[in-house]
Amino acid sequence: MATIDQEEQGRVRESTADSINERIDSSIRHSISRYKGRSYAEISERIRELDQEWSIERTLEVNASTLALSGTLLGAFVNRRWFILPGIVSAFLLQHGLQGWCPPLPIMRSLGIRSRREIDEERYALKALRGDFDAISTKSSPTEVLNTVRTT
Repeated sequence: MATIDQEEQGRVRESTADSINERIDSSIRHSISRYKGRSYAEISERIRELDQEWSIERTLEVNASTLALSGTLLGAFVNRRWFILPGIVSAFLLQHGLQGWCPPLPIMRSLGIRSRREIDEERYALKALRGDFDAISTKSSPTEVLNTVRTT
């Protein structure tokens, strides 16, 4: 059974042009290649950068909230016609939640904004290069494996 994150990842990637997905994947591979053989500190710095990177979901949510709030304030203080904006934005968010697509998605993806899963893929690849998972072996207990993953 697919998790919500896997479903979200699939919907966003399915709603994105193959050329854009490939460009994002290529960027991840390039980053991994660039950090291969780098010091622990350099890899750690890149991981900190990834921790601060906004995902497509967060970007959509913040932009939608900003537009909805702006529409509400403009409707209340300038002209009632602005009240249509929060309705449109809410419909876009609903569409994204149900289908993984909404009108701003292709634009944001073409700008290189990645899904949380894509960011995490790079993060965990860099953690593996850094040696965070070296303590895990086939003899490790499930608890040890889980604790290693949770603490890295």
